Amino acid sequence: MRSFTRTRRTAVALTAAAVLPLSLAACGDDGDDGGDKAASDGASQPEQKEQNDQGVEDEAAQSPSGPFGPACAAVPQDGAGSFDGMAQDPVATAASNNPELSTLVSAVKEAGLVDTLNSAQDITVFAPTNDAFAAIPKKDLDAVLADKAKLTDILTYHVVGQKLTPEQLRKGTYPTLQKGELTTAGSGEDYTVNDSSKVVCGNVPTANATVYIVDTVLMPPQ
Repeated sequence: MRSFTRTRRTAVALTAAAVLPLSLAACGDDGDDGGDKAASDGASQPEQKEQNDQGVEDEAAQSPSGPFGPACAAVPQDGAGSFDGMAQDPVATAASNNPELSTLVSAVKEAGLVDTLNSAQDITVFAPTNDAFAAIPKKDLDAVLADKAKLTDILTYHVVGQKLTPEQLRKGTYPTLQKGELTTAGSGEDYTVNDSSKVVCGNVPTANATVYIVDTVLMPPQ
């Protein structure tokens, strides 16, 4: 009887000795899985940040660093009317050297704004082309040109008191010297002002301003 009891105790002890390492191994596996998951989660965060940073860099890379747009092809390659030449002169003087802006220049002179624009610092001018002015019925255009106060109101609405980069034109609302606001939207080399006027030659530097030539005369809100 005693022999049977000792034999049974020995069998139980051997069974426990066999089961214990398996239990510890199972616990160890759970801990390892949790550690691996945490490590995996921790590793994914820098990777996601890197992807986000890359997206921002890609957007910045898409913004033109120099003049852009179809109408830029008409700008002379050299001389005072070239991009290099315009960069040396204040904005009203620079515009006077661009034949596509002759109507705008005449309007600026009529309103007595030449000195105002030339002496301003770090501004953005949205400059309507001759065709933009020609799209206004002659009777209406003549009436505006004869009304100095109204003409000044319209012209100063085209001027923002800070230099705007193409990236800032992606989506923004900016106060003008006329005290109104204009909105911009777009990307790459395709931008609009107030949802209607298209930039046809943009990011043109002058000595004191950045110029965006547009295909429509902007009218301040009433």
